[in-house]
Amino acid sequence: MYHHRRYMIQPPTAPELFAPNITPFKTKLNSLTKKPITILQVNLGKRCNLACTHCHVDASPHRTEEMSDDIASRVIELIHTFPQLKTIDLTGGAPELLNGFKPILAAAVARGKKVIVRSNLTIYFVPGYEDIPEYCAQNQVRIVASLPCYLADNVDKMRGEGVFDASIRALQWLNRLGYGRDPNLQLDLVYNPPIPTSIDFRLTPDQVVLERDYKMFFKEHFDVYFNSLFTITNLPIGRTKFQLEHHQLTQPYLQFLESHHNPSTVTGLMCRDQLSIDYLGNVYDCDFNQMANLPAVTSEGEALNIDRLLAAGTLDLVSEIQTETYCYGCTAGCGSSCGGALV
Repeated sequence: MYHHRRYMIQPPTAPELFAPNITPFKTKLNSLTKKPITILQVNLGKRCNLACTHCHVDASPHRTEEMSDDIASRVIELIHTFPQLKTIDLTGGAPELLNGFKPILAAAVARGKKVIVRSNLTIYFVPGYEDIPEYCAQNQVRIVASLPCYLADNVDKMRGEGVFDASIRALQWLNRLGYGRDPNLQLDLVYNPPIPTSIDFRLTPDQVVLERDYKMFFKEHFDVYFNSLFTITNLPIGRTKFQLEHHQLTQPYLQFLESHHNPSTVTGLMCRDQLSIDYLGNVYDCDFNQMANLPAVTSEGEALNIDRLLAAGTLDLVSEIQTETYCYGCTAGCGSSCGGALV
């Protein structure tokens, strides 16, 4: 088993818990600039069949927000209009559950884009969605699946009773279709560390070592295969922020992340060449900024939406990326992105 390396900081006194002593991320970097946009990440809404404790989207079965047909058609227009887009990344909530999923996916595949679907795996067993694994395989969609640990008890504590067993059955289903074996059917898993409940904070483990442990464990116990493992840091947004605040740990956690800021991660930050679209058609630099309601803006300070991009005839309207202190979560240690570690 993999043993997490632990990092200790001194316990904060009560006044320190809320002291505004985190260096602004923008100050640390001077500025963070966009590259030409090649990735469009589309968050289709907040409805999900699960309600995971670490979810930065605060998604659940009780949420009703999802993309309208009108906004979905505009996303498809973006895909048709801008050949510079190489990847369409579909997320949610459970994206497979949400309006616009198949039309946007089909449009992207027809245009030769690489399509990523960020899945919780258990959606395959929800009545009405049993066709999703075959549909994804037929369209050679890359599946990135959340599985925050390879131990059942840890997964069920974070994601709900029985989720681990359902996830394993889903992975075996995907393997039977060729995922994890066929080079055209890529299957990746995502690891998130437990949300801190004390100042015994930890960085994500070494991605290479943890991937090896996952692969050995899954092959031995379940005959399950996958391609890559991505380690992603929990940022203090959504339910993660709520739990940190409950334990009065938000400020110490941000201090911890800042103290482990690694400048070499900045070049590869996912926000550099990506735009994130919400279910209303608003534009953000990344999915985390979307959940924090921090929109992408032009050099004139104008908040962006899909209509503005289409009217301008360009995706490259953002020069400087909007940042907040939670951005340290993406640059701490080996870095963190939708594609895992950065260095």
